[in-house]
Amino acid sequence: MQGAVTVSPAQIPELLLGLATVRPVFLWGAPGIGKSSLVRAFADSLGLECVSLVGTQLAPEDLIGVPQLTPEGRSRFCPPEHIARDEPYCLFLDELNAATPDVQKAFYSLILDRRIGSYELPPGSIVIGAGNRATDGALARPMASALVNRLVHVHLRASAEDWLGWAAGSGIHPWVTDHLTDRPDHLWSAPPKSEEPFSTPRAWHMLSDALHSFGPTLDEETLKVVAHGLLTPQHAVAFCGYAKIVRNAYGLEAIIRGDARWPHRPEDRDLLYYLADAFRGRLVKELPARKEHASGALRETAYRSKSLLVQLAEISVEVAQTVIADGPDGNPVLPSWFLIEAARDMPRLVEARR
Repeated sequence: MQGAVTVSPAQIPELLLGLATVRPVFLWGAPGIGKSSLVRAFADSLGLECVSLVGTQLAPEDLIGVPQLTPEGRSRFCPPEHIARDEPYCLFLDELNAATPDVQKAFYSLILDRRIGSYELPPGSIVIGAGNRATDGALARPMASALVNRLVHVHLRASAEDWLGWAAGSGIHPWVTDHLTDRPDHLWSAPPKSEEPFSTPRAWHMLSDALHSFGPTLDEETLKVVAHGLLTPQHAVAFCGYAKIVRNAYGLEAIIRGDARWPHRPEDRDLLYYLADAFRGRLVKELPARKEHASGALRETAYRSKSLLVQLAEISVEVAQTVIADGPDGNPVLPSWFLIEAARDMPRLVEARR
């Protein structure tokens, strides 16, 4: 669905309260951003049991039931027990748009008329569906227009602020929350076209569970295996670097002050990448767009930063280039005056270090 207006997880409860209580709702969103958890939490808030049906695991008869003879000699379809309930409940149709066309068709009357055969959902019941988008590389079949028109469509996006607010009271490992507080852009990444791990709120939750499971004895190599098995390579390297900093009480501040050097051992390359990325973020945040707006202290910071870039390049030119590289859109991220000065002064700074 092109041009959709997206909402954050924090907006979902109020939206569902106004929509799902009167009409069936369909939540669209990428894998792993918490659609199912949000629906279950909303059902709990209303005191309703959440009954989940997974579209990819259903056949039409799982919904409409099987025919039985009545005493009058007629046949009627009896819906399965998990649907035909006496008390109101939340019917959650997960992966609805991944179901086969026949299964989707079987949902029509349940979604629009709240009934299957002679069975009607109890008053107070709500119907919510959810699914991934075709652009996410997930299993998704086209939805018939008749089904699309029976639902109110809400598009969910990942929100680091919302997720961190939830994580604070949910036992998420402090390494995960602290790292994502510094790098909220690492919470979610678009699904890749190949079968590779990618970063999502669910993946970070799984990483937190692994950190709790292994405990303080978790070694660096095992952490690398776990992180690279859950996150994008870039985010995994950054997190492993952060974990190494936490364990060694060794960070960017000490390097900027001159109390420590850039890590130079080959086995610390993940830490070097992490510190270089943090250094870049610091420069983007502190250096003004125009030099005349820089205070004396900031000009001193700029001079010190150029020297640090030289030291970094002596260890790895590739890593040093990541600090001054353009952004994804091809435009410079750091102020142009700083980049010009760096290009001018770095040869002299290199000579001074010999």
